Amino acid sequence: MRRRGPGGRRAPEPPLTTTDELTAWFTGSLPDDWFDSTPDITFDRDEIIVVGTIPAPKLAGDTDRSVAEEARITTFREDTRTQRVSVAERAEAQFERHITWAVRCGDTEATFTSANVPVMTRLRFHERQVLDTLIAAGIARSRAEALAWCVGLVGDNESEWIDEIREAMEAVDDVRRRGPTSRQ
Repeated sequence: MRRRGPGGRRAPEPPLTTTDELTAWFTGSLPDDWFDSTPDITFDRDEIIVVGTIPAPKLAGDTDRSVAEEARITTFREDTRTQRVSVAERAEAQFERHITWAVRCGDTEATFTSANVPVMTRLRFHERQVLDTLIAAGIARSRAEALAWCVGLVGDNESEWIDEIREAMEAVDDVRRRGPTSRQ
């Protein structure tokens, strides 16, 4: 994890990586019988999220499927804890990011130990008023919580636009990785 460096300056960025590299690393590091398929990997500069799919329980009749799926996830979490911690420690050392595990079982998904990363920002008066209104209305307890709520709202309502931006950024990153070709 990055921390403040000497004099309160921000520590260096983590090593560059790609989704393909992370997927390969985690696929090679995890037991083959953990997940039904290759885990889904997402990451930013602070956190890597590994989402695996486990088999849904076979149920008969009117059995409550969500209860069974939650129980299956809880069992997986407890049974794999020691190995997950070991893999996470190695990944954190190599990729310098917090590792978060999540499991999907049928229609149920659970995330274990997600990072909660502080973000500093400067806001003008009218922007602070928006946050303070959310606090006064009881929607949030603090400006930080109100800001997180606003970010979540944008993510939910503008997800297609955000996805387009991510795809464009991935294309730019790919071009940067290939770098210029030398002329002779």
